[in-house]
Amino acid sequence: MEHAIVLFDGDCNFCDSSVQFIINHDPAGYYQFASLQSEIGQELSKKYKVPDDVDSVVLIKDGQAYVKSEGALMISNHLTGLWKLAYYLKPFPRAIRDGAYDIVAKNRYKVFGKLDSCMLPPPHIRKRFLDK
Repeated sequence: MEHAIVLFDGDCNFCDSSVQFIINHDPAGYYQFASLQSEIGQELSKKYKVPDDVDSVVLIKDGQAYVKSEGALMISNHLTGLWKLAYYLKPFPRAIRDGAYDIVAKNRYKVFGKLDSCMLPPPHIRKRFLDK
């Protein structure tokens, strides 16, 4: 099966919750995960030329990196349930979508805090994480 990779801020509660959300709405296991701070996360960021100022969620799919609202909407397209409908926000101007995304990303530590420790997923989920 083809996979896409979600890079996330491993220190951020909101990003951790986002990963948990994706896992819960991706029963087929389409998405794999790696923290941006990990060795593989750093390698993938460099390989796919992720801008240095991007520090939240990044989607790597079909040989390309998608950041900010574009990445989030692309992720939603493969989720189950009504979340799939979020993909249809793509026609909205990217500047507006990214502006809203940037507000959340800029304030995520203040609102959601930082993690003191990493989650330890069960073995059947752990295999989806690239940074072991």
